[in-house]
Amino acid sequence: MFLYAMYIVPYMLGYAGWYGKDLTADILFFIPFMQVYLIGPVFYFYTKTQLNGSFKLVKRDYLHFVPAILYLIYSLIVFVTDKLILYEYYFYADKRDKDLSNWYQATGLVSMGFYLVLSLRYYFNYKNLLFETVSYAESVLFKWMRNFMIAFLGILVLRVMFFILNPEWGNFGSQFWHYIAFSVVFYYIAITGYSNVVRQIALANEKLKTVNVFDEHNQKHETTDNVIDFGKDFSEWKHKLTVLMVEEQLYENPRLTLTDVARELNITTKTVSGAVNNEFNMNFNDFVNHYRIEAVKAKLDKGEQNFTTLLGIALDCGFNSKATFNRAFKKSTNLSPKDYLSKIKNK
Repeated sequence: MFLYAMYIVPYMLGYAGWYGKDLTADILFFIPFMQVYLIGPVFYFYTKTQLNGSFKLVKRDYLHFVPAILYLIYSLIVFVTDKLILYEYYFYADKRDKDLSNWYQATGLVSMGFYLVLSLRYYFNYKNLLFETVSYAESVLFKWMRNFMIAFLGILVLRVMFFILNPEWGNFGSQFWHYIAFSVVFYYIAITGYSNVVRQIALANEKLKTVNVFDEHNQKHETTDNVIDFGKDFSEWKHKLTVLMVEEQLYENPRLTLTDVARELNITTKTVSGAVNNEFNMNFNDFVNHYRIEAVKAKLDKGEQNFTTLLGIALDCGFNSKATFNRAFKKSTNLSPKDYLSKIKNK
């Protein structure tokens, strides 16, 4: 909502007639409400703090805020010159809000697009690491962040579209629908953010740990004194991993992680991940789900669906939700669970 306030509030005040009054017109003219150079960095660092619980701003990160600070200084110079030195409009001789200058809007659009790309790169890195770390990735995946970025992209597209249709940003009336559309997008962002809080509470009740995959990734490359690291020789671990899954049935643990498997074999998570990636050509999440699907298929072939529900069978085999089970089953067999049941009935 901070981004919403920075962008929409001045326009709301403008539509309310504040630009027609001397005192409030000066407020709107001289205070840089619309910090478009600030929106991108705030969006990017917000993304990082949501996806990486250990993230903290360091000194070099503050460089991202330099353009916003420079524009703030520029606005201060304009105010001092016009109101305290010349006592007349010099910079504001055209009586146009500087926040609506085409150069500022255009460069601000480039800035926001740049930080959106950085945010998307960070999100997809997070997603890849998550699927390499836990067997319940889809349940704890921050999909709302992806939707958040899509909504932000929608905002940028709106800005480009309306800029093409009406490049004179100072004409409030002709851009009315732009601000309505912008408001709808931001309300969507706010609602999805709130729903994520509710979802995290639900996950906590299910005891599904939200793993900081960036910390796990850093630890993956550390070898302890009591744990063996076999470098890039992963072939001998293919059989051991298969035995561990088939005989020990570790896949039945709905909260199974890469660390759990590494602990069972007394090797590093780096070695387990390398073996899964190179010998099975899968990420860890798909690797575990493969054995869960095979276990479900075996139970269905034995007719256990006649004595319990399909969801009950899926939960017994390690899945933690119907939606996750359905997606994994379709990905593995190219059939929905119901279609698979129909297929075995017709044999």
